[in-house]
Amino acid sequence: MDWITHEEDVWFEFRGNSPHQLVPGRFYKGTVDGYADFGVFVDLASNVTGLLHRSELDRRLESLEWEPGDDVFIQVKNVRDNGNIDLGWSIRQSDAEFRGARIHDPNGDADNEPVEKDTERGGPTTIKTRPKTGKTTKPVGTSTSQESDETDAVAETETPTETEAPESTEPAESESAAGDEDRTPTATDVVDDIAESESDASESAPDAVEESETDDAPETAEPAEPAETADVERVSIEDIENRVGDAVRVEGEIASVRQTGGPTVFELRDETGIADCAAFVEAGVRAYPGVEVGDYVRIDGEVERRRGELQIETEDLTILDGSEAGTVEQRLADALSDEARPDAVAPLAAHEPVAAVGKSLLDAAEAIRRAVLESRPIVVRHTATADGYVAGAAVERAVLPLIRAEHPRDDAEYHYFTRRPLEEAVYGMDAATNDVTRMLEDRDRHDEKLPLVLLLGAGSTSESLDGLGLLGVYGSERVVVDAAPADDDVAAEVDVLVNPAHEGADARDLSVGALASTLAVAVNEDIRDDVSHLPAVSYWEHCPEQYLGLAEDHGFDADRVRELREAVALEAYYQSYQDKRELIADLLFDADEGLAGHVSEQFRIKLEDEIETAQANLERRDVGSVSAAILDSDAYSHRFDFPPTSLLVDELHRRTREGNTFVTIALGMDELYVRSTGDLDLRAVVESAAAEAPSAGLAAAGIREGRIEFLTGARDEALEAVLEAAAEQF
Repeated sequence: MDWITHEEDVWFEFRGNSPHQLVPGRFYKGTVDGYADFGVFVDLASNVTGLLHRSELDRRLESLEWEPGDDVFIQVKNVRDNGNIDLGWSIRQSDAEFRGARIHDPNGDADNEPVEKDTERGGPTTIKTRPKTGKTTKPVGTSTSQESDETDAVAETETPTETEAPESTEPAESESAAGDEDRTPTATDVVDDIAESESDASESAPDAVEESETDDAPETAEPAEPAETADVERVSIEDIENRVGDAVRVEGEIASVRQTGGPTVFELRDETGIADCAAFVEAGVRAYPGVEVGDYVRIDGEVERRRGELQIETEDLTILDGSEAGTVEQRLADALSDEARPDAVAPLAAHEPVAAVGKSLLDAAEAIRRAVLESRPIVVRHTATADGYVAGAAVERAVLPLIRAEHPRDDAEYHYFTRRPLEEAVYGMDAATNDVTRMLEDRDRHDEKLPLVLLLGAGSTSESLDGLGLLGVYGSERVVVDAAPADDDVAAEVDVLVNPAHEGADARDLSVGALASTLAVAVNEDIRDDVSHLPAVSYWEHCPEQYLGLAEDHGFDADRVRELREAVALEAYYQSYQDKRELIADLLFDADEGLAGHVSEQFRIKLEDEIETAQANLERRDVGSVSAAILDSDAYSHRFDFPPTSLLVDELHRRTREGNTFVTIALGMDELYVRSTGDLDLRAVVESAAAEAPSAGLAAAGIREGRIEFLTGARDEALEAVLEAAAEQF
């Protein structure tokens, strides 16, 4: 049994009932059970399920288009003591790509027997193994329906149709595709027959289709030349809806390239829209390997509809250069400029600091809209606070419909838009390294363009320059939107800065959520009613009356606004690095009042418990003319549960402050948070305190959060120096 020494070339059908009966290293056929954030669950038997972790995939999880119930091939990497099964990716996703199929029957007599492949009709069984992409697998250059009587025969080991199939079971390597006197099904027939029977095997198109005039297989992975394309009419992508079944010519820029288990799919953008163009050589082989993202190309092919999605069956692809490329580039640039920049900004409500940044809001809106039109991912960074999440959700609400309208792929909104919350308002090297690592990986592995990075209520102070600079080295566009004053060196570093203080306006009564909601409406006017209540939700106190009235007009009274704010604040804390897209959308836009009411009740219970303990353990001090309330947050709060220290000190300050010279401090092991009733220049406080206590290692770690770091061994010394420095400013 020579197959035993070549198990890597054989797939197995598992008929056992225990994970521990599996053999690590073997390839098995399984059935997709479902998805999780971290991978795909695959059933190997009725009660045996393994995990194919996203790190094992050769593509993004979001672009893997398997559906529950699909048959797939995977490799068992490891079976853990607790029965968990670690699965590995198999580049081979069709029966024909393996040299054999065997039964793994630990409890029966069929162990190691060949898998029976004959059907009742005498032909090979259809095995649904290809990830569903909704794309055809007709090889470029194969005949159309008018030519099919004289074209390629399908090799016997390839994906069968319901037509009569040859009975030979010789391995595919030893066969040639010989024609019969009767009409032999083409690859297009295979796809259509399988699609009609819902066997979902369209991606396992024949690897052994040969040209009718030659017995030699192509020596390269380049699609064959089309029969006739000279007289094909050039059409715009927006018009292909009316050209299904027609041969067309389109010109534009390659927005992305993705290799499926079957065809190569080129995403083509012209001045009117974007479309998928599928080119097939053989299963999993890159068609037109010289084509890269950003190339201007001409594509000839036939418009088809697959599973409700339009695509172009590519018969010829030509990279344009010189004047031809220049013509296409200019056509796209003109259309992009016209479409990307909004005509004007119409604020949600009259508010002077928002009016002061009208031009920069237009610039930011144009940058966002242009990124969508250029098929460039958008990465939004905002603080993990209620205000930050409201700001991020507002922009998300505006951008996702634009992405859905622009891109034909069902998963485009997850592919082209990402929110990544930050623990604090500093966009430091940790966050920047994370973003750069991901964007370079996506560029190299998936041919993605470098993203637009949008920072909301973050990245506007000098402490963020290192992170912003790292993005700049790679040419990633950076847009910063912040209600608090921004530093001048940040304005010089980023591409667009939206900041009222930078325009000379007083923005002390402006939240990031209110500013970002106005930006969202500038990006997409259609969502104005959806986000009109968000500015009011973003304020903990002193919300301008115009925003409260706006929320009331849209059905959100003061209690409802409070519940939303508290619910978002609680969810912002848990899993703070996750965007929680669907949950946040349910809270802010789509759910009934029961959800927000339930979560906000948990907020109040947890917060009140902490406040009660904190107030009972406050230390009262007078330093000069300043009264201070100091909480030892390490000793009298739950550091690793809700609420976070920053929110706790905010609420303590609201409840304990007295007069115009009051300071509240939450003192931790190596950091403290300070709140003040008056304007406090935190950098000046740190500079003065550091001069008083030079060995304490004092540093302004977060200007927006009022966070100061120090050395653990100099805790008492650091506190005294900060109190003295704060008193000097009053």
